[in-house]
Amino acid sequence: MTASRIVIENCAIATVDAQDTEYASGHVVIAGDRVESVGAGPAPQGLADVVRRIDGTGHLLTPGLVNTHHHFYQWITRGLATDHNLFNWLVALYPTWARIDEPMVRAAAQGSLAMLARGGVTTAMDHHYVYPRGSGDLTGAIIGAAKETGVRFTLARGSMDRGESDGGLPPDFAVETLEGALAATEETVDTYHDASFDAMTQIAVAPCSPFSVTTELMKQGAELARRKGVRLHTHGSETVEEEQFCKELFGMGPTDYFESTGWLGSDVWMAHCVHMNDSDIAAFARTGTGVAHCPSSNARLAAGIARVPDMLAAGVPVGLGVDGTASNESGELHTELRNALLINRLGAHREAALNARQALRLGTYGGAQVLGRADQIGSVEAGKLADLVLWKLDTVAHSSIADPVTALVFGAAAPVTLSLVGGRTVVEDNHLTTVDEDAVARSTRSEARRLARIAADG
Repeated sequence: MTASRIVIENCAIATVDAQDTEYASGHVVIAGDRVESVGAGPAPQGLADVVRRIDGTGHLLTPGLVNTHHHFYQWITRGLATDHNLFNWLVALYPTWARIDEPMVRAAAQGSLAMLARGGVTTAMDHHYVYPRGSGDLTGAIIGAAKETGVRFTLARGSMDRGESDGGLPPDFAVETLEGALAATEETVDTYHDASFDAMTQIAVAPCSPFSVTTELMKQGAELARRKGVRLHTHGSETVEEEQFCKELFGMGPTDYFESTGWLGSDVWMAHCVHMNDSDIAAFARTGTGVAHCPSSNARLAAGIARVPDMLAAGVPVGLGVDGTASNESGELHTELRNALLINRLGAHREAALNARQALRLGTYGGAQVLGRADQIGSVEAGKLADLVLWKLDTVAHSSIADPVTALVFGAAAPVTLSLVGGRTVVEDNHLTTVDEDAVARSTRSEARRLARIAADG
C-alpha cells in the first residue's frame, strides 16, 4: 500500500543536517510518517497520492523543537517565590508541591504540553519526581496528556528518597522509599517504554538530584536503567550551593560524585550544568554525557551562566530545556533559542559565544542527541520522522530581517503556521488541533486554585 504524501514548497528550509544545508526556497515531501525528500525549488512533478499541498511562501521550515528538561506539575504553581535562589525556592514550594494529586498533575501536564506544542515543540519530556502518598496515578495522567496533545514524549520517571529528616529538602511525606522508588520506576519502564524507531512514548530513569536522593538510589537507579536499556537523567551542577552540598556530604564535587555512582555515560543527560570547571567538561566529553541547557530558568533562579560554548567545543552533546514553569513561567521552548544565544553572550566568549544557527541546532538536533533519538528526529533529512515546523516570518514582526534563521532566533517569537509530528498535524495557524486550548486553560486555573487552598489549609 502506497503511503499518502504531503508536499510543502516555496519556503526557506534550515535542515540542521551535518552540513547545515539550507535552501532559500525549497520543498519537503512527506510520505506517511517519514521525510521522503528535501531539496531546492519546487517538489518533483507527478507525485502520486498527494493528499495535501502547502504553499510555504513567507515561511521558514525547520525540524521540530526538542525539549530536554521540564517539570510539568509546576504549571499550577507559576508566579510564586519569584525572588528566590534555587534552595530557598525549593524550600518555599516543596510544601505546596507535596500536595499534588492526579487531577492536578493531569491539568498541569495539559497546560505545559499545550504551550510547548503551540511553540513548535514536537518532542517533549517531563522529569516528574514528586509522588506524594495516595496521590493517584500521576504517571498515567502525564503520559495520557502527552498522547492527547499528540507530541512525541519522554517521561523521566523521577524519585526522591531523602526527606527533611535525612537532611534533604522535600517534606518526608513527599518522598518514596528506596525500594518503592526502584519498583515503581521499573514498572513504569515495563508498562510504557517503546524502543521502536517511531516511538511516541519513552521512559528514562531519573532520581531527582544529589540533595534529594541517597547514593544507593543513584547507584541502583543507574543499574536499573542499563539493565532495561533506557536512558538516565538528573539535575547536576546547577548552583554553587549544590557544589558545596556535595563536597560536605560526599567529599567531592558533583561530577566526581556522578562518576562514582555510575552516572556518566553516553546514555546520561544532566539538567543545567551551570557550575562546571574544565575537568568537569572534559569528563562529560570523554564519556559522551549530555546536557540540558535551561537559560531562562538559570537566570530566573540566579544560578549563573552555563559554559555552553566550551561544552560544544569539547564535543559535549547539548540540548535546550524549558525547565519547570515555576522557574520559567512562559513555558515556551522557542523563546529559549533567543535566550540561550543572548545569555551566553554575557559570558566569557561574549559575541562569539553562540550564533543563530548554533542556537537552532541546540533546540533541534542537540535535543535529539541528548534524548538518544538523533537518528530519528532533530533534522530534516530523507528517512527521518516527519516532525517539522513551518514558522511564519512575513508579518511586521520580522519584515525587515532578511535572513530567516536570524529572524527566527533573534526576532520576536514567530507564529507556528503548521507543526507536524510524524506527518500528523498538531498545530495549524498558531492553534492546537488536538486539544481544546480554552478547556485546558479553565482546567489549569481550577486546579491551581484548588492546590493553593489545600496548601493554605496545611
